Amino acid sequence: MDDRAEIKEFLSSRRARLTPEQAGLPAYGGNRRVKGLRREEVALLAGVSVDYYVRMERGNLAGASENVLEALARALQLDDAERDHLHALARKCGPAPVRRRPAAKGVRPALQQILEAITDSPAWIRNANLDILAANQLSQALYAQMFADPRRPANTARFTFLDPASQDFFVDWERAADDIAAVLRLQAGRTPHDKTLSDLIGELSTQSETFRSRWADHNVRFHRSGRKKLHHPVVGNLEIDFEAMEFPSDPGLTLIVYTAPATSPTTDAFKLLATWSATQQTGGERVIPG
Repeated sequence: MDDRAEIKEFLSSRRARLTPEQAGLPAYGGNRRVKGLRREEVALLAGVSVDYYVRMERGNLAGASENVLEALARALQLDDAERDHLHALARKCGPAPVRRRPAAKGVRPALQQILEAITDSPAWIRNANLDILAANQLSQALYAQMFADPRRPANTARFTFLDPASQDFFVDWERAADDIAAVLRLQAGRTPHDKTLSDLIGELSTQSETFRSRWADHNVRFHRSGRKKLHHPVVGNLEIDFEAMEFPSDPGLTLIVYTAPATSPTTDAFKLLATWSATQQTGGERVIPG
């Protein structure tokens, strides 16, 4: 991934999505030859010279102060994830770029015990590259189609973009695909030298046109909480809430827990899923209806 090209494409794509009206600027003339804001308009909003902004958009953020980066973020109306990404891109331009450690490849026994203590809800621990490093019994049953892939660690991005089963599993597959690509783009900005991540992005780009198109959008996103709809081939439709919790003692690892109201059909489905999983384990290999 070329750092200068990454900066250029990110900033130009954020500029292109803003209209003068959205930025609070008067729109003179009805025939604008650029999509979104002009460079000079961004410079005006950020309080920097046009030449300085042009240099930044050409991929040179070296020397940009925190104040300048924050002013630019406000001018482009960046959200928290996009701000994080902008600062990560700027750090790579410094004289001694900060190298974050690559994504973790395992979990401590204490974290495994936390997972095993969660018995009524699907829960798992992933790293920043979306590798599933540990999972409780209910999450293994919920994502049985993903875990059917013999490659380890299982990876939610690989499942989403390369396994056709994911398009039935995620009721809103388009949104799930958008989220996955944006989370990976954010991580790539933070750890550009992580070979495992680069290999994963290369694999997805080579084998999935839908991933390539989303990667080219340069969107970044946090995936911390929300609601999603799934369709499991055994227990049917599920409407779940999810929470993502990071471990300060294990940077890069995140615990994901799926929950549902106690009296909801999804909670009843979780109970049925637990029974099915126990039966399958007793009888040998899990069988997923095809």
